[in-house]
Amino acid sequence: MKNPIGLDTAQSQALATELNQLLASYQILYMNVRGFHWNIRGNQFFELHLKFEEIYNDLLLKVDALAERILTLDGVPLHSFSDYLKVSAIPEQKGLHDGRACVGSLLDGFRELLGTQRRILSLAAEAGDEGTSALLSDYIQQQEKLVWMLQAYLD
Repeated sequence: MKNPIGLDTAQSQALATELNQLLASYQILYMNVRGFHWNIRGNQFFELHLKFEEIYNDLLLKVDALAERILTLDGVPLHSFSDYLKVSAIPEQKGLHDGRACVGSLLDGFRELLGTQRRILSLAAEAGDEGTSALLSDYIQQQEKLVWMLQAYLD
C-alpha cells in the first residue's frame, strides 16, 4: 500500500516514528541552547551569546522542516514538551552558564543528532524516500562542520 506521495505506507510510518524521535531531540536541544543564550556568563559572554542565538534560530527552522516532513509522510508530528521529554535522545539541561560547559553540552547534542540522522538516512534510502534523505543529508553536512568548530573552540 502506498501513501499520498507514493511511498510504502509501512516504511513511511516507521520513518515518521523515527523522525518524531529526532524532532523531540531537536526541540530539547533548541530549548537547551535558548537557556545557554539567556544564562551565559563570563568573559566569553559576547561571542557565545551571539553564537547560541545563531544556533537556536537554525534549530527552530529545522524543527519546522522536520515536522512538515513527518506530515508529508502522512504522519503526525509530536507537539508537546511532555512527549518530547519522553522520547528525546538529548537530555534537557538546567542551570548551565559556564561557556565551556554549555559548548560541551551543545557538542554532545549535535553528536547525538548526527548519529540519529545517519541511522534514519539509511532507513530512508531503503524506503526510496529521497525527500527525507535530502533533508537529513543537508543537516548532516552542516552539523559535521559545526561539530568540528565547536570541538576546535573547546580545544
